[in-house]
Amino acid sequence: MHIEDLPGTYAIMGNNQNAEKTTYKGTLVLALDTNKRIKAKWLIGNEQYQLGTGFFKDNILVINFNYKGEDNATYKGVVVYKCISKDILDGFWSEKHGDPNYLGEERCFRLKEEQELVN
Repeated sequence: MHIEDLPGTYAIMGNNQNAEKTTYKGTLVLALDTNKRIKAKWLIGNEQYQLGTGFFKDNILVINFNYKGEDNATYKGVVVYKCISKDILDGFWSEKHGDPNYLGEERCFRLKEEQELVN
């Protein structure tokens, strides 16, 4: 797989970094910048935007992300995806202030142009 295979829109299903493994759904849009670095934008539950930048090697995609919480504080973390294929990403993530006893998990499925995400 090559980095050029990654750009597109993905449906995501995941669980949070907590004992309850709270589930969520959303979308992830991946693009490349002029230096062939990954630019990522998540929309979680139609209400929370997260942004990130990352890099790709040996079918592993690593993205540092951040977002503004409901308390207006900035939260930061990192997500690591194993690229199963150009259409399926399997990942785990952790936030700086998340529960260190757990990792969040996320699975991403590429959406075709004609598909719509239903939450």
